[in-house]
Amino acid sequence: MYGLFYLSLSIMKTNAILITFLAVLVSACTKVEKTPTSGINTIENTIYRPDNPYVLGFSFSSAEIIANNKTPGPDILIFVNTDVTPYKLTLQANNLKPSFCKIGEYASEAGAVSAFDNLHEVVITRWEDMAEPVAPNQIWIFRSGKDTYAKIRIISTVNEIRQTVPYGECKFQWVYQPDGSLDL
Repeated sequence: MYGLFYLSLSIMKTNAILITFLAVLVSACTKVEKTPTSGINTIENTIYRPDNPYVLGFSFSSAEIIANNKTPGPDILIFVNTDVTPYKLTLQANNLKPSFCKIGEYASEAGAVSAFDNLHEVVITRWEDMAEPVAPNQIWIFRSGKDTYAKIRIISTVNEIRQTVPYGECKFQWVYQPDGSLDL
């Protein structure tokens, strides 16, 4: 009778060790995804929830589209400047310092892609409060409120009136440098 007891105890001990080993093995295999530092995204100026209005912008540090009423908020928003005719699209920073520098404007998509891909290190002598006017085939450098940087290539834009409201949209490629250097 004692032999059966010790055999059962030994089997339970072996099972416990095996289960613990499998749990450790499975947890070690869990992959933690790193936040992307590059991509292609689109932002637009639609106002959501008129009772508690917000728009969606883009956060480079989290690599996602987020509402401007969140904390932390997005780094950039698209705005339609109706103070001038024709209306201009503007990228605005969600911080209180000049944050944009236009690197160049290119005649073709191929030229903009080549310039963007070959832009690795920049020296900025002057920052602007806004990126304006925003148009396809431009390259901009963005400085966040935490002095981290991103290069932005404007892929396409929409600037039109939709249901009597100015509508703006910007599709862009980006590369973010979270270490605070201008090595992009």
